[in-house]
Amino acid sequence: TLRKPISQSSMADWASKNLNMHTQGIFRRRISISNMLSWNGGSIKKPMLITSNRTIKKEACEMFKLVQSYMGDRQTRMDRNHVALVTVTKCWSMQGLRDELYIQLIRQTTDNTCYRSLAWGWELMAISLAFFSPSPKFQSYLEGYIYRHLDSDENIAQRIKELVDLKNKKNSKSRKKRKQNTEDEGLPISTYAKYCYRKLQKVAVTGGKKGLRKPTVEEITHARNAIMTPSLFGSSLEEIMLRQQDMYPGNKLPWVQTQLSQQVLALGGEQTEGIFRIPGDIDEVNALKLQVDQWRIPSGLSDPNIPASLLKLWYRELEEPVIPQQFYKECISNYENPDAAVAVVQLLPELNRLVLCYLIHFLQIFAQPSNVGRTKMDVNNLAMVMAPNCLRCQSDDPRIIFENTRKEMSFLRMLIVHLDTSFIKGLV
Repeated sequence: TLRKPISQSSMADWASKNLNMHTQGIFRRRISISNMLSWNGGSIKKPMLITSNRTIKKEACEMFKLVQSYMGDRQTRMDRNHVALVTVTKCWSMQGLRDELYIQLIRQTTDNTCYRSLAWGWELMAISLAFFSPSPKFQSYLEGYIYRHLDSDENIAQRIKELVDLKNKKNSKSRKKRKQNTEDEGLPISTYAKYCYRKLQKVAVTGGKKGLRKPTVEEITHARNAIMTPSLFGSSLEEIMLRQQDMYPGNKLPWVQTQLSQQVLALGGEQTEGIFRIPGDIDEVNALKLQVDQWRIPSGLSDPNIPASLLKLWYRELEEPVIPQQFYKECISNYENPDAAVAVVQLLPELNRLVLCYLIHFLQIFAQPSNVGRTKMDVNNLAMVMAPNCLRCQSDDPRIIFENTRKEMSFLRMLIVHLDTSFIKGLV
């Protein structure tokens, strides 16, 4: 469910306080806020947002050219993948540029009379949200802008027509050229907006790309493809099963869940000290995530902590947790009662029940005394590291969160010890 973001008047108030007002002409007249936030075919001589950082001031003007190049409004020798890579890497490396990029994209996708340019601007916004979030100060403004475009396709087409007609009256020679610019190319803008809205909600909580390795062309391509083909990470269980129907029609469990679990065991994870507690190298995990999203498991893996970390991430990033929200209270109410805890599992929707039972069966392997001696991860430790990936407390009260964390761990421990998962053997 999408919450309604800040109002138009609040957005205007934010802009008046934070925009670095530009001037024009020999008398240096200030450009109005509406013009500051409308598509511009020229260059800019200072950042869009107020800043005292000299490096940011210089980089912001160069970045505006990159945005124009990606959108096809400025000629460049680089291909669009490379333009996106340079832009994203600048912002990923320099936190102060991130809000500047998003406000530049807002400007260039406002009152833009070329549909292709407009779509590419939204595409670059979607790609950027895969790598970094805006600052908390700017997030609500960006959220408000995206929200206004969730169902705006007819309005956009009408607005383009009005702007084109206005320009044609001023310059009749441009009629032919402008006419071709209004032709629809690519996806509807609402498709980009819906994707960006969901991505913004997620990246604001989880943060962007982690690790020390800079973004790669492969990651840029993957981020672009995700607009149309949702990732196996961050989707709902139903969406994931629908996506794998063509490739694995007989599977009753998500391919990503079974494959990563089998990889952990194939690499000797049940004999690895600190498994699930010690994180795998973040850059290696990112690289594996890219492969898995393309339905591939590389053969060169050697560290079981890599697939183990990615498996935890997959559970944690599910759109709705494995144990759906409506069962949360029942779980934490029965954290000391084995029979009641097992009974909750039987109430879950069939897909959620199978996915949870597969996870518990997997954890029961690690809970065997012969493995605990090696991993130093007994049933309490396993429940502690896995409970946050299966249950999500909705409260904002730190005391309730703290109290419920203990109950969540205890509930999962009950399942690991008492749930009969023998039926899951051989199920894929």
